[in-house]
Amino acid sequence: MKTLDLEKMRSDFPILNQSEQKKPLIYLNNAATTQKPQVVLDALLHYYTHINANTQRGLDDLTAKGERAYQLAREKIQKFINAEDSSEIIFTKGATESINLVTQSFGHTFLKTGDEVLLSIMEHHANIVPWQILKEQIGIKISFIDVDEEGNLDLADFTRHLERKPKILAITHASNVLGTINPVKKMINMAHALDIPVLLDGAQSIAHLPVDMQDLDCDFYAFSGHKIYAPTGIGILYGKRKWLEKMQPYQGGGGMIQSVSLTGSTYAELPEKFEAGTQNVASAIALGVALDYLNTLNFSKIEKHEQELLTYLTDALNNMQDIRILGTASKKVSVVSFILKNAHPHDVATVLDRDGIAIRAGHHCAMPLLERYKLPAVTRVSLGLYNTKKEIDVLLKSIDKAKRFFSHG
Repeated sequence: MKTLDLEKMRSDFPILNQSEQKKPLIYLNNAATTQKPQVVLDALLHYYTHINANTQRGLDDLTAKGERAYQLAREKIQKFINAEDSSEIIFTKGATESINLVTQSFGHTFLKTGDEVLLSIMEHHANIVPWQILKEQIGIKISFIDVDEEGNLDLADFTRHLERKPKILAITHASNVLGTINPVKKMINMAHALDIPVLLDGAQSIAHLPVDMQDLDCDFYAFSGHKIYAPTGIGILYGKRKWLEKMQPYQGGGGMIQSVSLTGSTYAELPEKFEAGTQNVASAIALGVALDYLNTLNFSKIEKHEQELLTYLTDALNNMQDIRILGTASKKVSVVSFILKNAHPHDVATVLDRDGIAIRAGHHCAMPLLERYKLPAVTRVSLGLYNTKKEIDVLLKSIDKAKRFFSHG
């Protein structure tokens, strides 16, 4: 298998050519958001320049063009994640809204006071807070699967929780802090054996792993476009038809109704039932273009390249004194979080920023996880398909500079 043509591919991303702090930009914050290839930027401009119309709200040619492009994007997403039908693809504004849709719509349809929802300690706040809101609304119980010192989910603890037969399992496919790729297929099988539906937060897996809804067999899968080289403000909820048809709408308004009277309403068929109001049509179309772009690169090559970078960076950090890596699971996406002795992660990030290196430091919207490890914050490097070993070498020199500075502070 040939490797990625990095030089050619990097030229597709205009932002990588700019400088920060008078130094070439080295962008290593891909878990927060990814940069956009020119074809995605062109798709946004083309839509607003040549199509711009409100889908389903007109009989003119522009509206028809917009509707065709919008539905084509839905079909591209269906094929990319191998969903059974395009009507199972719901456009949202991001993974956060997708999860909120499930908590409110599934929750108010199927859950009642005292029912248990099972999460994990490694969840992003987006897969904790919405369930806590539901708890306040209807009185559900929330339980959490523990993690071990290496950052693996405790499967024995998971099994113990399953014995109580929670009403839904909602877990991340891959941790945004630890990088851990959870054994979700095994967990889904175990949950389904007890008729427990499963929601996967795919925000950190969608750009790094090939995902197949019919193989995974999860009931819901949420992800954001901006994590997979598409624009912000667009996301996806995949849901099995058997659930979506029974769930009450999350929001009401135009586009999601069949008929409205002064005494009540009937709802549209899937997927429009969950797409109230004017959608982010331009970004939906651009998401489809981003997936087209990734398909031209070959996902196996992307995965191989990112894993080589992950190994290169991990080995180098392990050979540096006063560095502790948080998250050493055997299967990880290309995320490395670390702590530098005698230095706050925010200070480390400031040193790196002065060298033109963009990373992230803080609690990463995963405060319960960091509390589990008794840490207030960590420094995180997250790699994408356009990153290189040469960039990692510059990063390592900058970390060494920070290490020497703070060791004398």
